[in-house]
Amino acid sequence: MSIRIVTVEIGPDPAPRLDKALARDVPEEAHLSRSRLMRLIDEGAVSLNGAPVSDARAKVAEGDVVEITVAEAEEVATAPEEIALDIRYEDADLIVVNKPAGMVVHPAPGSPGGTLVNALLHHFGGNLSGVGGEKRPGIVHRIDKDTSGLLVVAKSDAAHHGLADQFAAHTVEREYTAICHGLPDQADPRLNGIRGVNFEPGGVLKITTHLARHKTDRQRQAVLFQGGRHAVTRVKVEEPLGPVTRVSCRLETGRTHQIRVHMAHVGHALVGDPVYGGRRRVSEKQLGAALADALNGFPRQALHAARLGFVHPVSGESMEFEADLPEDMAVLLDALRLV
Repeated sequence: MSIRIVTVEIGPDPAPRLDKALARDVPEEAHLSRSRLMRLIDEGAVSLNGAPVSDARAKVAEGDVVEITVAEAEEVATAPEEIALDIRYEDADLIVVNKPAGMVVHPAPGSPGGTLVNALLHHFGGNLSGVGGEKRPGIVHRIDKDTSGLLVVAKSDAAHHGLADQFAAHTVEREYTAICHGLPDQADPRLNGIRGVNFEPGGVLKITTHLARHKTDRQRQAVLFQGGRHAVTRVKVEEPLGPVTRVSCRLETGRTHQIRVHMAHVGHALVGDPVYGGRRRVSEKQLGAALADALNGFPRQALHAARLGFVHPVSGESMEFEADLPEDMAVLLDALRLV
């Protein structure tokens, strides 16, 4: 892997902390967004006046010299694969796709192929932003393997940095459709007693916690109130359907498994969730044997990234996309409505 050194001299009247001063003074041609600068500082790739610094809040002054060691993206070794894509928009800088459930976003141990990245590399002939590195070219956000819906992928480095900054600033609009157990209603006194829960106008359930990897199960995320990463989800009841409810979930932040773990935290785990759903089941007496079996045997978390909105990182145009529910969720909802 090749590296480059970016040298920055702090200009007059800088912000008092390193990350903000760098965000202002780093040359535009370096293509280093504030979110990437934060990561580089945290990784120990930054020195201040010749001394390593790993605190983004370190004080700086006019004339200070900062050196940033940047590892260049490796040549993408992930093989292109001819896999059909549901493309909702594409231009020279980005592409928006509707990912099916069951598809992994990028290669990882246990999923070396058949991923969205493999499909995109075939579609583009390898032309994706290299900022994400060898295994994640163009990827600025992701959704779980068994969650369906909309993703934006960067084709150019400029688009990658611009989109990453919007995700870091929480300005990207992301709305999911989910089917959850029970009814997360404001009238339920149990909900009002759960830490991190409050209701906003219109009966919108707001869940505010921190999330971090579970101490003993590395495949799970855990709710915390100290440490971890700040996470906010807003949930609105769209359609009560007996023992389950169709809800819309808006992400203010985008942490791993955020909607799934937040809904489980408030006692309304998603139908079909194999990790956070526990053993919650719907009885045959409530819906009849066939429909109860369909709900209890739903093969994935009932979660779909239905709407995605952002500002085009190159043109500045406001963009918004919607994707209809996939067939498995639509069929399940139609059956519930008949009851």
